[in-house]
Amino acid sequence: MNLMSKADAAVLERHGLKPDEYDRIVAALGREPSLTELGIFSVMWSEHCSYKSSRVHLRTLPTKGPRVLQGPGENAGAVDIGDGMAAVFKIESHNHPSFIEPYQGAATGVGGIIRDIFTMGARPVALLNSLRFGPLDGPHGARTRRIVEGVVAGIAGYGNSIGIPTIGGEIAFEEPYAGNPLVNVFCLGISRADALVKGRADGVGNPVYYVGAKTGRDGIHGATMASAEFDEKSAEKRPAVQVGDPFMEKLLLEACLELMKTDALIGVQDMGAAGLTCATSEMGARSGSGIEIDVMHVPQRESGMTPYEIMLSESQERMLLVVKKGREREVEEIFEKWDLHAAHVGFVTDDGLLRVMDHGAVVAEIPNTALVDEAPVYNRPMSRPGYLDEVRQLDPASLPGVNPQEAFLRILSSPTIGSKLWVYRQYDHMVRTNTVVLAGMGAGVIRVKGTPRALAMSVDGNGRYCYLDPRRGAMLAVAEAARNVACAGAQPIGATNCLNFGNPERPEIMWQFAEAVQGIGEACRALEVPITGGNVSLYNETDGKAIYPTPVLGIVGVIEDASRALTRVFRGTDEAIVLLGETYDDLGGSEFLNTVHGLVKGQPPRIDLAKERALIDLLVSASGAGLLRSAHDCSDGGIAITLAECAFDAAGIGYEVDLNEVETVDATLFSESPSRAVVTAAREHVERVLELAQQHGVPARVIGRTGGTRLRIAVGGETAIDCDIRDAEQRWANALTGWFQRQAS
Repeated sequence: MNLMSKADAAVLERHGLKPDEYDRIVAALGREPSLTELGIFSVMWSEHCSYKSSRVHLRTLPTKGPRVLQGPGENAGAVDIGDGMAAVFKIESHNHPSFIEPYQGAATGVGGIIRDIFTMGARPVALLNSLRFGPLDGPHGARTRRIVEGVVAGIAGYGNSIGIPTIGGEIAFEEPYAGNPLVNVFCLGISRADALVKGRADGVGNPVYYVGAKTGRDGIHGATMASAEFDEKSAEKRPAVQVGDPFMEKLLLEACLELMKTDALIGVQDMGAAGLTCATSEMGARSGSGIEIDVMHVPQRESGMTPYEIMLSESQERMLLVVKKGREREVEEIFEKWDLHAAHVGFVTDDGLLRVMDHGAVVAEIPNTALVDEAPVYNRPMSRPGYLDEVRQLDPASLPGVNPQEAFLRILSSPTIGSKLWVYRQYDHMVRTNTVVLAGMGAGVIRVKGTPRALAMSVDGNGRYCYLDPRRGAMLAVAEAARNVACAGAQPIGATNCLNFGNPERPEIMWQFAEAVQGIGEACRALEVPITGGNVSLYNETDGKAIYPTPVLGIVGVIEDASRALTRVFRGTDEAIVLLGETYDDLGGSEFLNTVHGLVKGQPPRIDLAKERALIDLLVSASGAGLLRSAHDCSDGGIAITLAECAFDAAGIGYEVDLNEVETVDATLFSESPSRAVVTAAREHVERVLELAQQHGVPARVIGRTGGTRLRIAVGGETAIDCDIRDAEQRWANALTGWFQRQAS
């Protein structure tokens, strides 16, 4: 290929390859690539698959720990949860497809993460999601509402159909996501610790099988599309969005898990991003072996498909297996039992090559290491964004005065803070009967059947914080997710991350990314929560406007006694309300500033990781001893919102609280200082809770009592908020639901 040719330069651009990358391809092959080979390189060397801009930074993250059974590098991570059992989990993004085709983009995101889990030999038992959209009002409000409806319906449609509960998550609405929503999906499964399956292609001569749905032209170059910015032509990329079939995936899940109970399986890989290309090359690279396949044997649902299309298709519900030679019939019978076809498409070789045949003729022959291990790695230029000097300046004294109760009700009425009932009522969160804590009641909690234990999980992140300070914002994301898990009574033991950023070729974006990774690493080391895997989603921009830098952390914890799991809701009257931790003047980047004053400014809340660790240990200890009745972390909206959420439930138990003033009434009520939680305890346990807090070095004091039907907060003895619980709860309940009820009418 002569790069002096304008037509050939256009071919490279269409494949998302730079001229110097093409030169590397020629060097790796020792010759010019065929078009099929060029397509294979383009998807494997895409940002989405190769992590070429992020790998140098991701290597700094802590990935080992006493409970880690599988860290980054496989389909999902795994941690030891006791009794010979493992929790297998991961979070991934499907941002670009969900903008182009909201329903299918979100649905196939769910399908893809589920396959990552059962590919490891684990049965998926829980889903969470972390979603970001633009404002529901304003010039793009109608489009945002359409995207929200499509995404939520897609998550519900796939998860409900396959029978895996969605037990929680988070949603935020901010202007920077208007042209580029974020759809991050987390899945967790349970397996025997000694039965984890790897994505390897061992054993020369062992057969390679294709199982699941037939291959079509949907999703071709999906990985490449996910490695580019959006523009006015994004709608033309609809063919790159896959179409999912959850009923096919259910059959595939059961057939694969049945096969994994035999010793006939060597390795298995999901055909996700880059499809058959990724599955074959990664399985071969992990084992130092080669794989030869003939595309004539690949089941196809469309006629006339070329090897290029077959290798790059990202059709859903497909897996690649390597099985023991001589066990072919046994494998085929298992899939036939589940009404699935297992197609013998090739075999393992000893030459380290991905060899693609078409009716016996070689159409691609590439070293697996060139595709997987030798993909370009860039240490891209970085520079501190110029906007920081301005946005970090905040003079609270210059803010116009507001009535505390009016500010409180406005924040409760914002879609980001308000009830997410409209969303999670569309999800079946009780299927499989493992759910201990209902969606919306705190961290998601599921029981581990056959043991006394439960697992708690939470996904958290705050783009505003990271916009103002990426490193501190990322630390706060880790801390909040760990704190949420601890508020359920669980000891955090492992984490996964989904890192959503703009174009890494812009130095200021790369600086944001590097700073955020440093923050995640620092927080994970301090809290002893290793990263077991995750996902990087870059190029989240539309017309050159980037999203807020948004690292989302998913953290999993173990509750030794499932009966001690806690929720956010007050459980009785005349119980002591105890504030754990200290409140400071931390209004920078807060929901109060954003909702009440329309500002995203200041320094994000300061964080002391030693204090965070102490609070987590205290919460786990106190809940495990049965001393607490409820627990809820203080985060978005401050203690005023935290207390209200503790009261909102069918029981409708109010409270009367008196807080020590911090700088101003606004800071006292709405500061988002971390390392805090509101807990309740029965009268007979209050002193023990306070003693335990002192032993852990956590400031603690009784701030009030539960009871009545009003929400009353005094600051320094002066009433700041006093409203009827039902009035406040109605505003909170309608904050999101109201938008879609109005639209339906």
